[in-house]
Amino acid sequence: MEPLEAELSRARGLAVDDLADAIEAMGFECTRCGGCCTGYAPDEPGGAPAGEGADDPEDDSAAPEREPHTATVFPDEVRAVATAAEKRFGESYDWRDVARPMPFGLSEGDDGEPTGETFEWALATDDCGDCTFYEETDGVGACAVHDSRPLICRTYPFSVALDGTSQPMGEAVDEAGIVRAHECEGLDRDISREDAEALAASLKERAVRELEEAIGVRDGYDPAAAERADGDVVVFDSEGPKEGDGTPVDGE
Repeated sequence: MEPLEAELSRARGLAVDDLADAIEAMGFECTRCGGCCTGYAPDEPGGAPAGEGADDPEDDSAAPEREPHTATVFPDEVRAVATAAEKRFGESYDWRDVARPMPFGLSEGDDGEPTGETFEWALATDDCGDCTFYEETDGVGACAVHDSRPLICRTYPFSVALDGTSQPMGEAVDEAGIVRAHECEGLDRDISREDAEALAASLKERAVRELEEAIGVRDGYDPAAAERADGDVVVFDSEGPKEGDGTPVDGE
């Protein structure tokens, strides 16, 4: 059995009760702080240290810009979020309004625009690096498409330690069994068994989906797609190669 298929088998065999036990042991309650939906400032989890690369680390003006929020999203989730946003705001949303090519693996072309190949989609961000669908009122965060939010959003700050699954930015700060917890002010708070089980079920679903996606990308990879693409970026997902705007790259 191939490594990814073996991990997929493990993911499908995960017991939701065991995952819920781990989540209960670490504790979690969302505080709606927006930390997992917004760009990273220097010295925040996932951000670059203040003054990195500067001659004078004490010179705040030389500090790096905020790093954009980066959350993986599956192709069908892109469409689900677009549909939810259209219902919420009463206007049309296309692929580019919801998702952007995952920046990891891309380089900057001569025109300053990204170029190359990547293998995931990330939720779109605004000019501040925050998720396009993040809303905040009086310091309290909310998601404009909450009921249709992607699995990685539903399960943050948790992940499962399986090869081929996505890990949120930042090192794990706690663990219980196969479950890892990443930086979040909502950790170590009481959680009901019902909520722990619901979160655990979503966490298992995410692990399975991520591995299915990885296998689909591997099996459908076409190194010649870049030559047929109209743009400078090609994204390989489980549905095949796509342009940076989500349009499928024509076959030979």
